[in-house]
Amino acid sequence: MSFGENSNHNAAQEVHLPAPTVWPLILAFGFTLLFAGMLTSVSVTLLGAALSLAGCVGWFKDVFPHQREMAVRREPEDIAIGTSRNVVERFPLVEEQLRAWLPLETYPISAGLKGGLAGAVAMAFFACVYGFLSVGSLWYPINLLAASVYSQSQLLSPSQLNSFHSISFLIAAVLHLVGSTLVGLLYGAMLPMLARRPIVLGGLIAPLIWSGLLYTILGLVNPLLASRIHWGWFVASQIAFGVVAGLVVLRQSRVITRENAPFAIRAGIEVPGAISRKDRGSKAT
Repeated sequence: MSFGENSNHNAAQEVHLPAPTVWPLILAFGFTLLFAGMLTSVSVTLLGAALSLAGCVGWFKDVFPHQREMAVRREPEDIAIGTSRNVVERFPLVEEQLRAWLPLETYPISAGLKGGLAGAVAMAFFACVYGFLSVGSLWYPINLLAASVYSQSQLLSPSQLNSFHSISFLIAAVLHLVGSTLVGLLYGAMLPMLARRPIVLGGLIAPLIWSGLLYTILGLVNPLLASRIHWGWFVASQIAFGVVAGLVVLRQSRVITRENAPFAIRAGIEVPGAISRKDRGSKAT
């Protein structure tokens, strides 16, 4: 074997891998000291900046303009595969099991819209009753709701909060209808998954969870509403929404879910052969 053939043979037995480097570790340590110095002292920050700069420069030199590599010799290993069994075991054939799509039936979008609008009326009724019994004005809760986005309503005096303002009324109506509609659509999609006692879960437990979450963040979102809200009436209005919206949704007729159907069928396109014979036979019966 000549010298050239020997070198080619050695090259074929070697694999070139990226060379090990310590610069990424130095860079990470430098960044750690850089941010830790913001809480301790300036000297720690300067040391972290110096280590970070050194780590960047050293790491870049290992990559640019050419990556540092090291040759690793390959050592092939002969693996003999054998068995002491005389008979090959075979698995019995099992019929294909189709994936179960749950829920089997769901409510259409219109059911969620109807439930959201009905729940909005129930919630508005409880809010207006609270305003009438507490301060003697039906416009008090409406102006408080509009104060979440309308800055002028936050400047109103307590007496002005009890009077009618057209802009505040329009803003509160839009916020109330949009929020109630979105929650109604959520109820239409959620209630089919609650097999047992959907009204208890969707009409009582879910409003309590939502009210507790809103109680923790309302002081940041709307301080005026947080300082003047009566949480007992608020929870009662949320429960009224959940119960009324849930009852309206449950009274609507369900439709069969079509997630497992081909896209052409879900899109309403007639495609020959898209339905198997088994499905046709079940429909015919």
